[in-house]
Order: sequence, then C-alpha cells, then structure tokens
Amino acid sequence: MGNGSRQAAWEFFGAELKRRREVAGLTQAELGLRVFVSGGYIGQFEQAIRKPQRDVAERIDEALQTDGIFERMWRKLINDSRYAEYFAAVAELEALAAKICEFAPAVVPGLLQTATYARAITRAFNPFASSSHIEEKVSARMDRAHVLNSTTRPMLWAILHEHVLRVPVGGPAEMAEQLDHIAALAHDGTVLMQVLPFSAGACAVMTGMMTLMEFEDAPPTLYTETEFSGNLLDDPALVKRAQEAYDLLRAAALSPEVSLALIESAAEDYRRCTSTT
Repeated sequence: MGNGSRQAAWEFFGAELKRRREVAGLTQAELGLRVFVSGGYIGQFEQAIRKPQRDVAERIDEALQTDGIFERMWRKLINDSRYAEYFAAVAELEALAAKICEFAPAVVPGLLQTATYARAITRAFNPFASSSHIEEKVSARMDRAHVLNSTTRPMLWAILHEHVLRVPVGGPAEMAEQLDHIAALAHDGTVLMQVLPFSAGACAVMTGMMTLMEFEDAPPTLYTETEFSGNLLDDPALVKRAQEAYDLLRAAALSPEVSLALIESAAEDYRRCTSTT
C-alpha cells in the first residue's frame, strides 16, 4: 500500500469513527472519556491527523460496540506499513511534532542517518534478509528524514553518547560520511547537537534510547526502544520523569560547540583511516 492510499485508508478510518460516534449519540469529549483520551484526540483521529494506538482502537470498539472493526482496520493499516508495528505510530507523530528531543546511547537516531549508515545498521540486524527488504527499510528511514526539510520542521535536539561516534558502523568511509552529515545539520541549524562523553560516567548508563515529542495542540509523548520492541507512552508522570532524565543528560553533555568539534574530529579520524588503507 503506497503512502497516498494508506492516508486515504486512515481518512476512511476517521470518517467511519465519526459516523459511528454520532450514531451512538456521543460527542468527541464523551467518547474520549470512555476510551481514556481527550476529545481533541478523538477529533484528530476523525480527521486522520493522528493515528490511535492499538489499545485505543480496541477501547473504541468496546465503547461503540462495533464488533472489533476499528481494531481490525488498525491492524491492517499497521501491517501494511513499512515500519515495525511498534514504531509506525512514532513515524506518524514525528511529522506532527513541534519539538523532538533524542538521546541515542548506541546508534545514530533514524532522523539523522545517511542511507549508507542506515543500510549497514539494517543489514547487521537482518543478516538473512533479501536486498529488496533491506532497501525498503532504508527507503522508509530516508523518507522519515524529509520532516527536517519541511517548512514546519520540528525543533530537534539530539544527544549522542560518545560510543555512537567511536563504533565504525559500515566502516571508516561510511562513518566519516555519517558524521559529516550530522555536522552539516548542526551547522545549518537543523539540529542542536550534544555529545555525552565517556567521562560522564554513570550518567551515561542512566537511561536507554528515548525520544521525547512535544506538540502544539496535544500532550507530549515518550518513545523508548530496545533491539526488538518499542513503547510509545503518554502517561504524564512517565513523560515528566523522562523529561527530567533528559535534562540531566543535557547538563552532563558537552556544549553544542565542543560537541560539534568532537564530531568533526571523529569524522577526520575516520577519513585518515580510509586514506591509509
């Protein structure tokens, strides 16, 4: 299913949700109370601006007594996505976010990856996959990065652990290209970069990968990920704790100026490795 047809399918999801809600005689706010989201969220679902998570789709079915139709539509749309089920909603939200804060302890965040780096990472985690499967995943990741070129691009703040700079994913040439790309994005103001150095000690292992997203008209969300699964959370208490953890990481990280110099120095080190081989 292409992007256009998938969007049309989500618009059908929203239109059907509105129709069924009105048949049940419920306002957006009333349905929201029954499924534990705001009325504004229900409105965004109906306009296909925002996609519900699976548990919300299931609760909508329960509230409207629709015999599982919204959960089945959700499953079909997510399964047709180019992203893993646990990440599809995150990819949608990135395009809506006003601000994104990333902490990357192991690999370059997807929004900042080059195609060659993304290909090397994808191949490493899928050693038996076909080339076409790998290229589909790489293409999806590159499409996500287009949000950084839009007129409504989010304010992006990224903290990379120094480990990310030092592990040669794909080899020295690929790493030099990747770090040059990050430096270029920092220079043109697309991203505010910081590096958490090895010398930060325990602070460096206090949290795993996380993405905080803030929106103009919706509560903030938190996304965390391991190698094989991810969690998209909007519980206010959890998001607040994550924001506090991010503030500590930001305080322990090198300044943006020193971080950029370190990234450029690491890129030059990789180039020297390439020239001597």
